[in-house]
Amino acid sequence: MSDKDNGGPAFPDAEGQADYTGGMTLRDYFAAKAMQGAMANPEVKETAGARSEWAYEIADAMLKEREK
Repeated sequence: MSDKDNGGPAFPDAEGQADYTGGMTLRDYFAAKAMQGAMANPEVKETAGARSEWAYEIADAMLKEREK
């Protein structure tokens, strides 16, 4: 997945370098936040795999929205 697809680094260095290759991507960060919300709801009975898929769908939608 390219930087354009994954939003680049979630936490770039102080100069905001887009070619930073360490750490998590913005896509991973968004997915983690979505997963955090899903896990906070004890009534959701989906499998971990289904929740993970959903979290990345949310992350992809958020990245797409940023392009507008």
